[in-house]
Amino acid sequence: MRGCRGAWLRPSWTQEECQREIGLLRIAEAGSWPRSSIGGRVVATTHGAAASAAGYQYQTWWGLLEMLRKGLDHPDASLTLETHDDVAWDENGTPTELLQTKHHQGSATTLSDSGDDIWRTLLIWMETASPGDPDGPLLYLVSTDAAPADSAAHVLRPDSRDEAAALARLTAAASSSTSAGTEKARARFLALSAADQGIFLSRIFVLDSAPHLEDVDAEARRALGWALPKDHEDLFMHMLWGWWDEQAIGILRHRRGGITVPEVYQKVNDLRDQFTLDRLPTLVEMRDADPAELFAAYNGYLFVAQLEWINWPRVNLQKAVIDYFRAYTQTARWVSEDLIGLDELQRFEDELADEWEREFEFMCIDLGENASDEDKQKAGSKLLRQLLDATSVRVRARYDEAFFGRGKRHEIADTGRMGWHADFEARLKGLLLPA
Repeated sequence: MRGCRGAWLRPSWTQEECQREIGLLRIAEAGSWPRSSIGGRVVATTHGAAASAAGYQYQTWWGLLEMLRKGLDHPDASLTLETHDDVAWDENGTPTELLQTKHHQGSATTLSDSGDDIWRTLLIWMETASPGDPDGPLLYLVSTDAAPADSAAHVLRPDSRDEAAALARLTAAASSSTSAGTEKARARFLALSAADQGIFLSRIFVLDSAPHLEDVDAEARRALGWALPKDHEDLFMHMLWGWWDEQAIGILRHRRGGITVPEVYQKVNDLRDQFTLDRLPTLVEMRDADPAELFAAYNGYLFVAQLEWINWPRVNLQKAVIDYFRAYTQTARWVSEDLIGLDELQRFEDELADEWEREFEFMCIDLGENASDEDKQKAGSKLLRQLLDATSVRVRARYDEAFFGRGKRHEIADTGRMGWHADFEARLKGLLLPA
């Protein structure tokens, strides 16, 4: 399924391309490699960029999974990204839970007592999370790797805790390891007092064998089971992930703070509500349209000619093309997703045509037989403005997106079934007759 959200993301990209773009943004902002822009996209210059991008997307998506799983336990909290930690729960500006996320493809030994992930994570927390504070935030290491049975990580899991054994194993590894990469972390840990070491480990929980990036969606669906609309689960999740990525990018670009629990649950409810019998989801946004590109593509269409016959203003003509594109494309997607039947769409178009027919007759009566073309242009323009502002005819009772009615009227006008100029039928015949 295609469609990315965000002004710098392109609607034509696949979800995988969206994931990569978000990750590459993160790598570039961290300064780990120079970036260049080709066609508005960030281009990596290192072979490890794809794995790093997957890791960054994993962190972002884990944030939503965390929210869905534990949001009810934190009703007044917000979730942040790259503020207190990779992911963090925040209450009134104070972090209550910090999460480090580690995504690895294939098997690895990063959770062994001398593993890099263990000691790098411990160093971060020793430097930022007050290891000796018994009231400090809970600390979670989320890793796709499995903790070896004889490791400290294994006995720091929620279901197999033995903090004394973990302390003994980490102390032994810190003393015996010769790895230069973990030297600073090991020295820092050994420098803690025994009491601080014990307090520190009492706050740490290892969540190993976590789902990989490609499995996070399935976990989110499991958490959302009550909210998923029957037979439209894929579309619902596509819309939810698109919204979440927008929020995440806003946080990473410092355009907003954390995401609150009520925000997420309200969004889930709003999306779910769009799949009820009296509503429909909006699948084509205004930002999905390129005005210049669309105007060039639709310039020869009959609905454009009809607008030109009533001297429709240039800016509004371009907006009409966007409305036409959005309505046409959205109709196709609704039908493709089995959200609406062709008979229901036909009824809606028939009601729009009936509404137009009533008003068009009154317009022609008011014009009289001797009206000038300028009068007909003005009358047609007035008629169209009146109908475009009308909202009484809807495809469904609670679907009130104005662009859809506007676009469908232009779509019907493109068939010649309705028009705005008093002489539109004669002019259409003139266009269709062979020269």
